[in-house]
Amino acid sequence: MAALAPVPQTIGIFPQLFAKGPETLVLKEHVLSFTGDDYSIKLANGTPILHVKGKVISIHGRKKVSDMQGNHLFSIIKEHFHIHTTFKVEDAKGAKIMEVKSSFKLIGSKATSTFTSQNGTQEVLTMRGNFFDTSADIIDEAQGGIVVARINRKILSGKDIFLGQQTYGVQIAPDVDMALIAALCICLDEKNNEPKG
Repeated sequence: MAALAPVPQTIGIFPQLFAKGPETLVLKEHVLSFTGDDYSIKLANGTPILHVKGKVISIHGRKKVSDMQGNHLFSIIKEHFHIHTTFKVEDAKGAKIMEVKSSFKLIGSKATSTFTSQNGTQEVLTMRGNFFDTSADIIDEAQGGIVVARINRKILSGKDIFLGQQTYGVQIAPDVDMALIAALCICLDEKNNEPKG
């Protein structure tokens, strides 16, 4: 699969986690985690960059995202009382920095995230997946509909199916915030794992 082209201007909030070149992240749900929702987020070469920890008992399904030095970067919280599934991303002080909202589609899934980039640009990233939600493109609507990231969700083995573990490969374009793309992937995963009906 070809690497994604650099974006015309940087996209994101955490400059220390902007992709320096084309990068691929691997998000892997931990097997038999006591919280049920812990993720390792690593580069394809195995270098860890983020840790996501879910709360054991939380009505909002809060997930805390930290860098590898243990600094709390942001939390992902499911908001209730919305027609569409909605998540908010709060910084370490509790201020809302991004919103992710899903929409109904007959085929596949769609989610839209809105936030203000570090450079002051209002961003709208749209995530569109295929019928089985095994892949999705993340598109920057403000920059002409360019693909800034591509998700490829695959089940690696029978063990993964049995234990409910999922692995996601995420291609990220240069100058795009890897932490925010990881947050979008986690929201997509949470939405897909909601009880049906």
